[in-house]
Amino acid sequence: MTTALPQRRNIGVLTSGGDSQGMNAAVRAVVRTAISRGVDVYAICEGYQGMVAGGDFIRKMAWDSVGGILQVGGTVIGTARSAEFRTREGRLKAARNLVEHGIDALIVIGGDGSLTGAVVFRREWPGLLAELADTGAIAQDQAAAHPNLIMVGLVGSIDNDMFGTDMTIGADSALHRTVEAIDALSSTAASHQRTFVVEVMGRHCGYLALMTAIATGANWVLIPERPPPTGWEDEMCERIQAGRPVGRRHNIVIVAEGATDEQGTPIHSDYVKRVLDERLGADTRVTILGHVQRGGIPSAFDRWHPTLLGYAAVQEVLSATPQDEPQLIGLRHHRVVRSPLMENVEKTKQVAQEIAQHNYETAMGMRGGSFSESFRIFNTLVRAHPRAAEPDQRSLRLLILHGDNPAPGMNTALRAAVRLALDQGHVVLGARGGLEGLVAGKIEEMDWMSVHGLVALGGATLGTSRMIPDADDMPAISAILKHHKVDGLLMIGGWDGYQAVYQLYRHRERYRAFDIPMVCLPVSIHNNLPGSELSVGADTALNNIMLDIDKLKETAVAFRGVFVVEVMGEDCGYLAQMAGLTNGAERMYLPEEGIALSDLQEDLALMQRSFRQGKRLGLIIRNENADPFYTTDFIAAVFGREGRELFEVHKVVLGHVQMGGSPSPFDRIQATRLAARCVNFLHEEASQVSPRVGTIGLRGGKVAFTDLAYLPTLVEPGVRRPREQWWLNLRPVARTVANPPQS
Repeated sequence: MTTALPQRRNIGVLTSGGDSQGMNAAVRAVVRTAISRGVDVYAICEGYQGMVAGGDFIRKMAWDSVGGILQVGGTVIGTARSAEFRTREGRLKAARNLVEHGIDALIVIGGDGSLTGAVVFRREWPGLLAELADTGAIAQDQAAAHPNLIMVGLVGSIDNDMFGTDMTIGADSALHRTVEAIDALSSTAASHQRTFVVEVMGRHCGYLALMTAIATGANWVLIPERPPPTGWEDEMCERIQAGRPVGRRHNIVIVAEGATDEQGTPIHSDYVKRVLDERLGADTRVTILGHVQRGGIPSAFDRWHPTLLGYAAVQEVLSATPQDEPQLIGLRHHRVVRSPLMENVEKTKQVAQEIAQHNYETAMGMRGGSFSESFRIFNTLVRAHPRAAEPDQRSLRLLILHGDNPAPGMNTALRAAVRLALDQGHVVLGARGGLEGLVAGKIEEMDWMSVHGLVALGGATLGTSRMIPDADDMPAISAILKHHKVDGLLMIGGWDGYQAVYQLYRHRERYRAFDIPMVCLPVSIHNNLPGSELSVGADTALNNIMLDIDKLKETAVAFRGVFVVEVMGEDCGYLAQMAGLTNGAERMYLPEEGIALSDLQEDLALMQRSFRQGKRLGLIIRNENADPFYTTDFIAAVFGREGRELFEVHKVVLGHVQMGGSPSPFDRIQATRLAARCVNFLHEEASQVSPRVGTIGLRGGKVAFTDLAYLPTLVEPGVRRPREQWWLNLRPVARTVANPPQS
């Protein structure tokens, strides 16, 4: 990383266009990272309009200027659409205002329109300054000191419609709002046997609509990229009508605001309601969620992910040269990536153009393989019953069971796996109570409606256990599998589930019943499983922790206090690390690092120094297994004793609340996608001479298979965590944005 050029002294940061949750996290990271690097940073309030107006709209930021904004929705520095900035006269004013503050580097957080305007402004910068100098609006030496404008873009958009990043800032939070709303509607709809037509945002992008439909178990979805064929009204009504005889009490139809038919005619929610009322006699209601999708607090992801982007944006600004093309900072595979800004903007606009020209296959292809795959999965799950089996179709007998502690997303994965397997013509068996239930013979055949209503339900209705079989258990398990003629096994669970499958594999040569394909779907709030960078359930647990710590922070208004919060994780510090990033903790204690006395002394000194300077809240997060000697009680006692004149200390152990609740949208979507891959794996491997045993999870940003025959080499000896943990690389970011540099 090269050092900043001498003439580039100051950075400006602005939010522009429509607001989105998580913008504040990005602004906070930009400000604090810049200050840590010894660079002055200015907030340009009210977006480009503030840049044109100048004066008090351009404010120098201090460390505490962005304190307490991490959990606030919207953007505290404001945003506005500026017609004046679209004119050269307006851009002349903006350039003059920036030069007067010594700003010649901009970090712009906004959508494609805002980012396009930023690139135009950068291109014109030398000419604007020359004109300002020629007219005497600025001095010649001012123009000479700032010959170029460095530009970096971050995408703030709830639509998740921009190339160059897997997720845009605000999209996950918007998905939380839509899913929460439809979960609530589903309750009242079921009570009255009603149908709800719900309109969500997305003029040119169906991400919110499609992912909401998958996450809520909706019955129909209309998106811009895949208009329904002529006669779609009949198919929609037939599918909804078919659900009534099998016991479905309510129906949800999701409509993206930009949905059209194949001729490009808009499909409005009112029209969908009229069709359902007239053809089915349904009691149909319309709900337009509107700007509520932009509102509310940002999700955990929309706190830690914009923090990474803001941190990286400052690094990019300080290392860029005037010749470098403006970059967009995004997130791919949970890693920060840089790519040409305008190239991504042009690709984004191209999708809208393809839709407008009715090139729907091209538009779907540009959205990526996972988008198309999700659409196909949804169309299977919404059926009222599985397709009729083909005459030559091979039918397998597949066993599904849970292993390890219950976690949010287990039920979602079970629902998807059962329906997708049945739709392929297989027989699905469920073991109630995990391996213990299997040994006890608690096996039942599952049908399409046996998993109805499970998409949003936390826990594990099929039951689970932490049993890891030993040699003595193998005869009984083998006999059960042989009796039920099991052709493949799906374990939905965590560490103990992995170990159980591995033990069955190890005894394969002696017991032929184990010579079948077996696959693990990773579900664990601890995110401690090999072969998957994110386990189903971990996102929900992180959001649970976030909400509880938000409540703790509110009490800090009444007193000056330090909270020592203990979170779960067993031997993996993921929850502690990410909760610290999400909630702005000063310190996170992880089992990967342990705790030394010198750590406690250093952190205590930091707290004392900060509270003497006016700090009102301190936050320390400790993983439950961070250290066997320096316990949560011990840390709270030491800080309470030594800091008693400056702050109160409160110990909080969150406990099993982290495992509870309805799964987050991300965990529902991930569970569904992984279940589809697991069922396909069993289907394909069942015909192999030596079927494989493994896990299917997110790895390198893709859904990938990992062979569990080598399980001992994938994990650290003596502890419950994988050898590779991508999130440990985020430690420097957390320290930078949480703790001010010492003067």
